[in-house]
Amino acid sequence: MKSMTCKQLGGACDKVFTAETFDEIAALSQAHGKQMFKIKDASHMRAMSKMTELMHNPADMQKWMDDRRAEFNAL
Repeated sequence: MKSMTCKQLGGACDKVFTAETFDEIAALSQAHGKQMFKIKDASHMRAMSKMTELMHNPADMQKWMDDRRAEFNAL
């Protein structure tokens, strides 16, 4: 099992996600993001806005994902 925080995954807090694979970690992070969106948590809303900007450039988004996956694999 490996762990990453919300901040490591582009979020705004220190919540820890633990899973066997990066895809599982990403899914946990996404579910957390949806919860934070639902309650309109201001710090997470700002982080989501930054991620949305990143998503406008597929190459940048892919690099970001590859970098996070490499970070996970290095744990």
